[in-house]
Amino acid sequence: METQHPEYQYTNLLKDIMENGSDKPLFFTPEVLQQYKDKGEEPPFIRSVYGRVIRFDLSKGFPLLTTKKVFMKGITHELIWFLSGSSNIKYLVDNDVHIWDEWAWKRYHKAALNGKHEDLSQYDFIAKIKAEPTDSDFVKQWGDLVTIYGRMWRRWPASDGREIDQLGWVIEGLKSKPYRKSYVVSAWNPDFIYAMASKGNANEVPPFCHTTYQFAVVNNKLNLGLFQRSADSFLGVPFNIASYAMMLLMVSQVTGIEPGEFVHFFGDVHIYSNHFDAVKEQLSRQPNSFPTLKLNPKIKNINDFKFDDIKVENYNPHPAIKAEIANIGGF
Repeated sequence: METQHPEYQYTNLLKDIMENGSDKPLFFTPEVLQQYKDKGEEPPFIRSVYGRVIRFDLSKGFPLLTTKKVFMKGITHELIWFLSGSSNIKYLVDNDVHIWDEWAWKRYHKAALNGKHEDLSQYDFIAKIKAEPTDSDFVKQWGDLVTIYGRMWRRWPASDGREIDQLGWVIEGLKSKPYRKSYVVSAWNPDFIYAMASKGNANEVPPFCHTTYQFAVVNNKLNLGLFQRSADSFLGVPFNIASYAMMLLMVSQVTGIEPGEFVHFFGDVHIYSNHFDAVKEQLSRQPNSFPTLKLNPKIKNINDFKFDDIKVENYNPHPAIKAEIANIGGF
C-alpha cells in the first residue's frame, strides 16, 4: 500500500490551524506598535492550536520541506553556531546569515535611545559588526546576544560558576550507556527570562521557543524529540524541522548509533495573520521527494563539523514564498 508523503504532516498542520485555530492578540513593545502606526498598518494577530505532534523517519529522506524552498544555508550556519556554544552573532554576520541581526541591534538601539552612544540604523550596525574583528570591543559588547540556544546547550551557567556542556554530556553518555532515558537538553533558563531574570541577564532576545529536546535509543536507533512551546508554523517550523533532523544525523554519526525518527512536539503552534495568503499558496502545492543530507564521514566529534562538511543532494523544491517576520516580545 502506498504511504502518504511525510510532508503532508506539515501541510495538514497548517490546514488544522487555519480551519480550527483560535485568534489571539500578540504582545508588542510600544516602539514596535509605533512602527505599525507610522506605516498606517494594524499589527498582526495569531491563529493558534495547542498540542500537536509530527514525526519524520530519517531513513525516508531528509525532511527539508519541498512545498516551498527553505533557506538551507541559514539553517546549516545557524546550527553550527549553536553547536559552537557562541552567543555572538559575528559568525553568522560574516557568513551573510542575518536571522538574529535584529535582536542584537535592538539592544544597541535601546542603549542609544537612553543616550549611551550614537545610534546606528540596523543596516549600519550589522555592517560595523562585519567590518570589525571578532575581538574588537564593539563586536564583543554589542554582537553578543547574552542568552541564546548554543550558550544554554553547551555553556549553561551553573550556580557555582561552571559552564555545563549539556549536549557534550549527552553525546558521551550515548556512547557508553545508550539506553538511559535522561539524555535531555534544556534551553529554558528562568534566570534570563522576563521579570525572572537576574540583574544584567534580561535581554531583548525572547524566551526560547524550542525549549527542550531529548535523545532516546529504541530498537538500536537514535531518536530525537523536540518540545517547542511556541511555533511560527509558516516561517519558523520548516527551519526547526531541518535543523533538528540535521543535528540528529550529526549525533548519530559521532555516536555510531543508526538514526531513527525526529519527533516534533508542539505547544502553541500558530500562523500569523499576515501569513495567511502565503499559507494558502503553499497549501495549493504538492510535495516532491525529500532530499538526502550527506555528512563528511571523517567527522567524529560534534565540535568539528564545518559548513563544507554538510551537503544536501537532490533537493527539488517549489519556489520560495516570502513573508514578513513579526517583531514581537520584549521586557
